Formats: sequence, C-alpha cells, structure tokens
Amino acid sequence: MNPSQAVVGGVPRHVAIIMDGNGRWASRRMLPRVAGHVRGVDAVRASVEACLDRGVRYLTLFAFSSENWRRPAEEVGVLMSLFLSVLEREIDKLDRARVRLRVIGDLKAFEPKLRHRISEAEARTARHHRLTLTICANYGGRWDIAQATRRLLDSRPELARSGAPIEPSDFEPFLALAYAPEPDLFIRTGGEQRVSNFLLWQLAYTELYFSQAFWPDFDGAALDHAIASYRSRERRCGRTSEQVRHGLEHPPVADPVPADSHHTEPFAARVDLGI
Repeated sequence: MNPSQAVVGGVPRHVAIIMDGNGRWASRRMLPRVAGHVRGVDAVRASVEACLDRGVRYLTLFAFSSENWRRPAEEVGVLMSLFLSVLEREIDKLDRARVRLRVIGDLKAFEPKLRHRISEAEARTARHHRLTLTICANYGGRWDIAQATRRLLDSRPELARSGAPIEPSDFEPFLALAYAPEPDLFIRTGGEQRVSNFLLWQLAYTELYFSQAFWPDFDGAALDHAIASYRSRERRCGRTSEQVRHGLEHPPVADPVPADSHHTEPFAARVDLGI
C-alpha cells in the first residue's frame, strides 16, 4: 500500500457479492451445472460465517437475476427447488446465529410455496441485528430503479403534476435495499469484470473487487484478500486526499499571501492541494 494513502479503516460495514462461476466450476470437473449450484450453497454458508467472524454488518448476495429466467428451464427449476430447500434447512442456523434474512426482488414470479417460505423466514429473523443477510432473487438494478420511481410517484403524485425536481433523498427510501447503507465493498467471483445490472444505484461509490475464483471456491481466506484490497484504498467520495486524511468536510484555507508579497512560484508549490 502507498503510505501516502489514507486507509479506509477496518472491516467494511456492507459487502455485496455477485456469486458467479458455479456452472463453470462444475463443468471443469465434468459435473452437471447443478452440482456447482449445490456447492455454491456451501460457499454462501462459509461467507455468512466469515462475515460474522469479521464483524461485517450487512451481506448482500445476488442469487438470481431477472435475466436468469433465460437459462434452460431445467436449471431454473433446480435453482428454485434449491432455494426452497435451503430456506427450510438453513433458517434454524440463521436464527441461532442472530442473522436477519431479507429477500428482495420481484417475488411475484415465484411459486406461492416459495413466497410463503420467504415470508416465514423473514418474520422469524426480523428481531436480529448482528448481520443482515439479503438475498437478491429475481432482482435487477434497472427493475429496482423503475419500481422505486413508480412507488415514489404513487406516494407523491404531485411531483408528476408539478414537474418539480426529484431529489435523491426523495427517491432512495423506495429502493428495495433502503434499509441498508450503500455497499462499501462489491465482490464478483468467476473472473468477469462488470456489475451485470446489480444494485446500479447503490454502487455509485462502492469499491469494486474482482476475483478469479469461482464461487464454490470462495472462502474466508478469499474474503480476507478482498477486504485487504478494500482497506488499501482511499475512498474520497468527491473530496480531496487532504480532506480524507484530516477527516474534514472542507479543505483547510491557506493563509492569504500578503498584498506586497513578491513570491513568484506557482500557487500549488506553496499550498498543498492534496490532489
């Protein structure tokens, strides 16, 4: 790490992950793609445990995108069955570990039994605050922005009639992840380097980390590598390095140069701009 950089601190409060590479993990082992999804559940369990051990407060996982319906019907069916069985099997462990489960996305597309299990699991863990585990299912960032806009205008129809500007503070409470802070660290496994319609609004200032590991191979050590990369970065969010280093919202004002001063060196040589 460059010693001139300001360290962001310890563990990120919110980690968001695209769990990519299950199918390729299976294919390289001459296994059906479904086997990769089954092993991927083990990686989810390991990531939850690792986040609990390291003090992460929010973990958001992209489990099934709105585009994943385009996959073979057999694979989609297996994913839905796996989702249901995991809910039924893991909810006791989440409850004992004091993990709150939230599921976001357009859930109307799911079978009633699955929707019922989701509601039960969310209600059972609603009192917990040690870690909030969010599963994004039938979710897309564009869908999220569209549904938030629709809900905002339904709530405040005068905005559409008056043509008044809509501020981010008006809009953000209607996003599906409004209960959580914006992610500090985004991780995508599997070697691809794009966000793929995931949390498009929320990732504006998130640190991005791309891992070559397929999701079934992503473990606590891999998470530690991602967190180490995150900690080495300077998160300015529009501020200067000097402001970040000194914890200032506004940069310090330099002493004015006397009117009769004959200094001729460039201004940047006399005042540390921190850029």
